[in-house]
Amino acid sequence: MKIHEYQARQLLADAGIPVPGGRMVERAEDAAREARDQLASGAGIVVVKAQVHAGGRGKAGFVKVCKAADEAEAAARFMLSNRMHSPQTPAEGLEVRRLLVAAGVDIAKEYYLAIVTDRARRTNTLIASAEGGVDIEHVAATRPEAIVKVALDPLCGLAAYQARETAFRLGFRGKQVAQAADVMMRLAGLFLAKDASLAEINPLVVTPPSAAHPDGQVIAIDAKFNFDDNAMFRHPDLRAMFDPSEENPAEMRAREFELNYVALDGNIGCLVNGAGLAMSTMDIIKLHGGDPANFLDVGGGASEQAITEAFRIILSDGRVKGVLVNIFGGIMQCDRVARAIVSAAKAVGFKVPLVVRLEGTNVAEARLILDAARAELPTMQSATDLADAARKVCAAVA
Repeated sequence: MKIHEYQARQLLADAGIPVPGGRMVERAEDAAREARDQLASGAGIVVVKAQVHAGGRGKAGFVKVCKAADEAEAAARFMLSNRMHSPQTPAEGLEVRRLLVAAGVDIAKEYYLAIVTDRARRTNTLIASAEGGVDIEHVAATRPEAIVKVALDPLCGLAAYQARETAFRLGFRGKQVAQAADVMMRLAGLFLAKDASLAEINPLVVTPPSAAHPDGQVIAIDAKFNFDDNAMFRHPDLRAMFDPSEENPAEMRAREFELNYVALDGNIGCLVNGAGLAMSTMDIIKLHGGDPANFLDVGGGASEQAITEAFRIILSDGRVKGVLVNIFGGIMQCDRVARAIVSAAKAVGFKVPLVVRLEGTNVAEARLILDAARAELPTMQSATDLADAARKVCAAVA
C-alpha cells in the first residue's frame, strides 16, 4: 500500500523527524489561502506539490515554488486541471485531485535517505547518499560507490553507532551529525513499527547556518512510504490513509474477489492458478512473440463466481485481443474453471480468441463441460500443453 506525501510527512512529524509546515488542499482557492498563511508566518516561499502516487513531479511541472499567494493559486489551478505525465505514470497520465502547500526551506545541501526491504541480503537495509534529489536514480546507476548501504540487525534494528558512522560518511559535520543520526534512528523505528517495505526521505536537507542552528538544521522535505499489505490488519490508522482513486479500478475490483491481478501493457489476457505458474505463463507468451496484458492468479480456492469475475476483468480491458487460460488442477478443480468459462461466455461473451489448457483434478469432466458448450464458445481452442497454448494464442492475436 502507498500513501501520499502529505500523509508521509505527518508520519515523520509524529515520529519526531523535523518537517516543514504544510497542509493538503483540494481547491485552488484553499491553496492560495494556505500560501498566504505560510508567508504571513515567516516563510519566504511556499511550494505547491501535486499529490499522486508517482515520481518525476518536479520535471513534469507539478512542483512549483511560489513567492505570493496568487502564484500558488495559479500553480494549483494548473495542476488540478491537467493530467501529470512522467516516466512513472501511465501513458494517459494521472489526474491530480490533491495538493500539498508547504513552507519553503533554504537548502545548503541535499541528501538521500531510505530504508528498504532488501530481498537480496534478506534484511532491511539503510540506503543513504550525499547526492540526494531528483537524480538519485542516475547516481545509483552510474556511481554506485556514492551510495552507502547498512544492513539492519533483524532483532535490534539500526544501531546508534551505525547511524553516527553513516552520518560521518555522508559528510555531516558538527551538530549536524547528531541531528542526521537521530533522523536515521527515528526513520528505522518508524519503518519497523508500521510494517513498511519502503521509507524514503528525498531529499533530506541541511539548511544554511542561523542563530538558532549555527551548523544548520537537518530537515526532511519530501517522503515516500510503501507498506506490507499483509500487515494492514495491524494498522487501522494506515488503512484509513488508503486512496482508492490512485489505484487501477480493475485491480481494485479484483481485490474484492480475492484475485491477484496486475494490469500490464500487452494484448493477451492471462488467467492462471498459482503465482509461479502465472509468471511462467507470461514468460512463455513472451518467448513465442506475444505480450501479456495482465498477471492474474486466481489462487487455489477461488469460487466459480470469482473466476467468472476474473474473466469479466480481463475482457473489460479494451487492449485484450486474446485470452489464455492455463490451469493445473490441484486444489483448484478443472471442472470449476470450465463451468466459469461457460458462465462468462453466457454473461459477457468471448469475442476474442480463447485458448484453454487444463490439466489435473477433474480434467476429464472439465473437457466434457467445454465440449458441450462449443456453441457458446466459438472462439475457443484447446491446447495440449503450455507451449502449444502459447503458440496458439500468439498466432491468434498476430
